[in-house]
Amino acid sequence: MPPMLRPLRTGQLRTSLFLSCLLLATLPCSAAVAASTPQFDVDYRVAFLPEDGEAKVTITIRPDDARVSRLVFTMPEERYSHIEGDGDIERDGEQLRWQPPRKGGSLDYRYRIDKKRSNGAYDARITKDWVIVRGDHLVPSARVTATRDARSNARLYLDLPAGWSHADTPWRTAPDGEGFIVVNPGRVLARPTGWMIAGDIGTRRDTVEGMEISVAAPKGLSTHRMDLLAMVTATAPVMLDAFGALPEKILVVRAGDPMWRGGLSGPRSLWMHADRPLISENGSSTLMHEVVHVVTRIRGAKGDDWIAEGIADYYGMEMLHRAGLLSQARFDKAIAWMRRHGRDIKTLHATNSSGPRSARAVALFADLDKEIRGRSKGRNSLDEVARELMRDGERVSTADLRQAAEAAIGAPSKTLKTSLLD
Repeated sequence: MPPMLRPLRTGQLRTSLFLSCLLLATLPCSAAVAASTPQFDVDYRVAFLPEDGEAKVTITIRPDDARVSRLVFTMPEERYSHIEGDGDIERDGEQLRWQPPRKGGSLDYRYRIDKKRSNGAYDARITKDWVIVRGDHLVPSARVTATRDARSNARLYLDLPAGWSHADTPWRTAPDGEGFIVVNPGRVLARPTGWMIAGDIGTRRDTVEGMEISVAAPKGLSTHRMDLLAMVTATAPVMLDAFGALPEKILVVRAGDPMWRGGLSGPRSLWMHADRPLISENGSSTLMHEVVHVVTRIRGAKGDDWIAEGIADYYGMEMLHRAGLLSQARFDKAIAWMRRHGRDIKTLHATNSSGPRSARAVALFADLDKEIRGRSKGRNSLDEVARELMRDGERVSTADLRQAAEAAIGAPSKTLKTSLLD
């Protein structure tokens, strides 16, 4: 049934979109919006080939009331091979241009999965029993030429080798059980980005505040799935209160050596090595740091990576504190540790922020939160600033931070008038 509509006063009918929804009262507003947007269909089919160390990827595009006339992918030859398909295909160095037929068509290629860091640890790996890889790499970004304002209806299908029992992605399973529904709002071509895992794996999942939480790792490995699930479940309500929204799903992927011994977030997903503790001795949490990245998607502009990293570190501890998993005394000690660790930092501006620089950023955000609460007489906090900086991937700068803080305080921030930001 359609949602109830209240009577409208004169002046309330301000947009043609809302008028359309009112006139089409037999449909929800979202359905009317979807009906007005030119659509095309895209299927991604990924077959994992452990014996070859590769994945075979097929992208199939079908026009609806919109069509795609050209896609330009970045596909280095050392990783992407055996490229063939319908229509015109041309390779120029790392660039691959594909012009599918007007009636639609498919592009096939293979992707080499194993990917090592300089220290020999793996960012992605496929074995005879399982695979961990990022969808961003299976389907690289593309410049798309399509019908104006077009959007895609996208599904991901995973073909598993014999003996592989399960797969998980950052996307929810389609209602008909066939594949995963891929959604990238604002993108012409929705791609299956984020971490993925498949094979002989074990998964624990739950749903809280409308967000599905899934924790997956190869079987036979002690990864404390339930402990991790409990921590994210406990902090979800306070994250929703702080940030105003949660993703539909978060997938946490874990494994042991020789995978990289760190944590790294992606769209609706994160990687965390099996040996990383849920909470470190200094009160910080790799898990919550990456979860905050996933939820807020705050990204710093050039030279301002400290904003994203500082917020992730600060709120990683703050969410544990609000959820009752870190006492006030332990939280205060954690902030004091960060203050000491970053005391020698003279500027927060840098291409990448980590270690002492991020610690100094945490101390700055703790001070800013205190200032906002005090000068707004408790009406606002750093939460209002964080929500203002959540811009769906758009990079934010020191100027954006200052503007958001001024809006929360009602005057320019004294904390942000510091030589650290000169």
